[in-house]
Amino acid sequence: MFWVLFLLSAWAVAGLACLRLCLAAVRAAAVGPHAAVGEHTLTLYEAAFLSGGPRRVADLTLVSMARQRRLLLAHTGWATVVDPCGRDDMERSVIGAIGPGGQSRIAPVRAAAAAADAVRSLADRLVGAGLAVPDGGAGGVAAGVRRVRVAAVTVCALGLVALALPLPATEPRLLIALWFALPLALTLGCLAITRMEIHPYARWASPAGQRLVGALVRQADGTADDRTFLTSVAVRGVHAIGEPDLHAAFAHREKYAGDHWERRA
Repeated sequence: MFWVLFLLSAWAVAGLACLRLCLAAVRAAAVGPHAAVGEHTLTLYEAAFLSGGPRRVADLTLVSMARQRRLLLAHTGWATVVDPCGRDDMERSVIGAIGPGGQSRIAPVRAAAAAADAVRSLADRLVGAGLAVPDGGAGGVAAGVRRVRVAAVTVCALGLVALALPLPATEPRLLIALWFALPLALTLGCLAITRMEIHPYARWASPAGQRLVGALVRQADGTADDRTFLTSVAVRGVHAIGEPDLHAAFAHREKYAGDHWERRA
């Protein structure tokens, strides 16, 4: 009967993950209807945050300044300041992150700009308006779905371990497998219901925020002007646009350790 301990663990993992997902869905549903969707027009910074979080806001700011020739983004992964006068708090955060030398690697600039006070203030405003999920989506539906997926894999692993144990002839393995199928069915059913009711899952945006982002995309007229270009960057990210130089500039991934840069493969 040692396998029963694995079964109880499977139920605990599955039940807790499904409960947290249900609570996240309830919170998301409670936030959505109170947001003044019809009264709020998203800025590009707000759309970037709702679509990709603080990093996306930093990316949008860098690309926007580069489009205006006030910042140079080299394909080697370096950013160079051309105009040191930022036009808003986001741009001033980027320029401050680059430093007094006027040149820096893009990777640390993105990280510093994403953690700046300007982005935190933007996040607070969106959360207060009911358009963003508090705490970066740590307790949101997307995080809940990931936990349930992990729980489903864990249940399968626990079931396989239980079946691999030496068992007496009076305990058929098929019956044990059926017992483990119950918590697995719970997790899969929870994922299926969530996909039908809430999909797509957003890490940063509440349901109201998702609707506003969708409306912003529909309002883009499809022309190749700067507004449409930056809207694509805000909603889909840098790598969704077809500019090889920008792709190369943002493709460099470094890890800063003290005074040294270590390149990642």
